[in-house]
Amino acid sequence: MNAAVKSSRLAGLLLLCSGVLLLPGCASSEFHAPLGRTPVAAKKATFRHVVRGGQTLYSIAWRYRLDYRDLARWNGIATPYTIYPGQKLRVSGKVVKRKRVIESRRSKVQPKHRTATKKSAKSTSRSREPTKGIPIRRWKWPTRGKLIAHFKLPEKQGINIAGKSGQAVVAAAGGRVVYAGSGLRGYGRLIIIKHNKHFLSAYAHNKKLLVAEGQRVASGDRIAQMGRSGARRVMLHFEVRRDGKPVDPMRYLPG
Repeated sequence: MNAAVKSSRLAGLLLLCSGVLLLPGCASSEFHAPLGRTPVAAKKATFRHVVRGGQTLYSIAWRYRLDYRDLARWNGIATPYTIYPGQKLRVSGKVVKRKRVIESRRSKVQPKHRTATKKSAKSTSRSREPTKGIPIRRWKWPTRGKLIAHFKLPEKQGINIAGKSGQAVVAAAGGRVVYAGSGLRGYGRLIIIKHNKHFLSAYAHNKKLLVAEGQRVASGDRIAQMGRSGARRVMLHFEVRRDGKPVDPMRYLPG
């Protein structure tokens, strides 16, 4: 083989190793992941929330639409669910996906609800809705006024009731106040009440809070004054969540 041919082949090999195509045996000081693939470390990454002053486990679970029990379990937090500023909480896990599978299986086992006529479903939806320890007759309207926004996921996770500034806001059902503050963006001055291990309710945009965290309240007790904190108009934003998921409050409130 003459010198010209050898020189040509050597030049071609150097060109391939320079980055046009990386071949085994070509020295490289840097590893490049193949295009279109996600590094293993990124796939295993878990989103975490850094706790700020005034937040509770319940308010953080509310923000991410999680069941507070799942949040506590993922982070090894036992009752009374004490957290501290600066603590990093894992806010994702496989438990949520497993719950969805269980719920879909239950729906298949109960065909009567799916085959009922529209008229019968409307008249019996409240009586059939399991409340896990909270009789439906005990739910009360949290305030008086005109209903100006209905429940519609994903944009509306509750209902809005118009009223006057300073108007009374009451507990829709008995329970314990697990959050009272203004640390959740978009809710203004907010109160969250835990009714039992499955149900919580929230009262947002208040002018003044009349209860404190840890306080027990009965159905109908005054808990706040209506306002417009975090809102464009005076109103009460009311939500009900079952196992961390928003549900239509109209399914529980008296007609």
